[in-house]
Amino acid sequence: MPDKKKSKKDGQLMIRISLEERDRFVRLCEELDTSAAREIRRFIREFVEKQEKN
Repeated sequence: MPDKKKSKKDGQLMIRISLEERDRFVRLCEELDTSAAREIRRFIREFVEKQEKN
């Protein structure tokens, strides 16, 4: 059995938001042909980069 390669995305972050907010966000992401996970990762990268500059 081959060894599993470690993914770049091997961490998780659990958040709790209202079901309505989640559904609106997911629906908007779908309309924009992207995924919720992709947009959250993008937000985190941009946030960290901005904060590290300060």
